[in-house]
Amino acid sequence: MEIAIIAHNGKKEEMLKFLDENRSILLNKKVDLIATGTTGAIAEKSGFNVRKFLSGPYGGDAQIAGRVAEGICQMVLFFRDPHEKHPHEPDISMLMRLCDVHNVPLATNPSTAKLLVRAI
Repeated sequence: MEIAIIAHNGKKEEMLKFLDENRSILLNKKVDLIATGTTGAIAEKSGFNVRKFLSGPYGGDAQIAGRVAEGICQMVLFFRDPHEKHPHEPDISMLMRLCDVHNVPLATNPSTAKLLVRAI
């Protein structure tokens, strides 16, 4: 199962904590993690094997959206920072819309992500 992990700058620590808390599930299941560039680098430093794409503002969100549309990515964990403006908001909206169009589970906060990851 391919799972995308994405976290805005203000949410990267939350993502790292989430990954550490769910390490056994993510490492023991057949899970392939993909991520936008910076989020992926942080996950790698914590010991996760991650396929990194571009950073979100440089097209990483759009690259992951493409994988959702192609049926490759089967879950998206996107810890968004609702208090900040993001110049790549159109890409973020596209990714979220494609998750809805293709019926791909999408978590935008740790509580929802926990429920999704524990269900696999």
